[in-house]
Amino acid sequence: MAKTPAPSPKAAPQTTGDVARKAAAAAQKVAGLRTDLRLAHEMAHQAQVREALTRSELTLALTEALKVRTEALTAARRMTAERWLEQARPQALRRRGKLERGFERLLVRLGRSGHIRLILDAGVWRGDDEAGIAAYVRRGADPTATPAALFDQAWYLETYPAVAGSGLPPLVHYLARGAALGYSPHPLLHSDYYAALNASALRGSQVSPLEHFVREGAARGRNPQPLFDVLHYAAQGPQLAKDEDPASHYLRTGWRDGLSPHPLFDGAWYRRQMPRQEAETAPLVHYLTKGWRQGLTPHPLFDPNWYVEHNPDVAELGAEPMTHFLIGGAAEGRSPSAWFDLPHYVAARGEALDPGANPLVDYLQGGAWAVAEARPGFPTAAYLAATPELVRQGMTPLEHWARQATRA
Repeated sequence: MAKTPAPSPKAAPQTTGDVARKAAAAAQKVAGLRTDLRLAHEMAHQAQVREALTRSELTLALTEALKVRTEALTAARRMTAERWLEQARPQALRRRGKLERGFERLLVRLGRSGHIRLILDAGVWRGDDEAGIAAYVRRGADPTATPAALFDQAWYLETYPAVAGSGLPPLVHYLARGAALGYSPHPLLHSDYYAALNASALRGSQVSPLEHFVREGAARGRNPQPLFDVLHYAAQGPQLAKDEDPASHYLRTGWRDGLSPHPLFDGAWYRRQMPRQEAETAPLVHYLTKGWRQGLTPHPLFDPNWYVEHNPDVAELGAEPMTHFLIGGAAEGRSPSAWFDLPHYVAARGEALDPGANPLVDYLQGGAWAVAEARPGFPTAAYLAATPELVRQGMTPLEHWARQATRA
């Protein structure tokens, strides 16, 4: 007969003391976990704070480095421009007294031979190529003729229609009559502007602005018009031909080489806006003759349409906007676009801003890294931290912002 298994022994019932001890141990463990969790949170927060501080310190250090780099680059360009000025050789200017001017009138009446002599005497034809001058003179008022001078024949005929009926080759007309009437020989040489800045020299010699610029003015760093800065151009190290002025070099090859005629004219930016069929026109010439009326922008931070809309007096004048901005608008506190608040920037720069400097040019040439906020609500360091590619692109924060917004 099988044995009946013995019953299992019953566990001893827990006492109130046992439950209390287990509860206390559990509470202690939970408290420890809470302490560990709090310490972990504190450590994570401290790590985040340290990371944020490190990023801020790195951004501030990078901003300072960019400031130093820009200042060094500006100084190097200034030295290049000064060296070019030292090496440039102004050519002697003739004196056009009453006798000489009377002789010129005689040359005009003599026909082709007289016209050739008049151009040779003025010294505005590169290379003094008499055969080339003779070929040019024979073509008369042909708008497709391209004299080897800072003279745009087609533009001159279009701008001053009466010239075609004068019976004179346009360059001869300019030298004999047009200059005295205030006519400009080329979009890159604004006669009124140049004459105002060189009044004494022109009165003393009685030569045309064209002759003065190509023979003496350019070598002395005189700008032919507000949007062509001779020293800015020379600072980029162009390889000028013998006796070639910077404006002529820009027209011949400089614009194709990506050289900038002015700190506020970005040729690559502008060319992307130009119609393909006009791609062989020098960008600055295109802007001055038609681009600004079409709303094309010479620089991401200068908007011709915006400037005219916010300055009705400029619209009434019918003036090219950036010329107005450079000559007087900036000094009057007018902003160049929606992206750049000029009065705010001037206040932010304070006494560090050269009284004679254009604020937007100053911003682009180093001032960007010297102000905490280039415009209200636009902190320089924060934008740099968010878009570190600025360092690689060599671009200022506001310029980068404007480019991105324009593409959107």
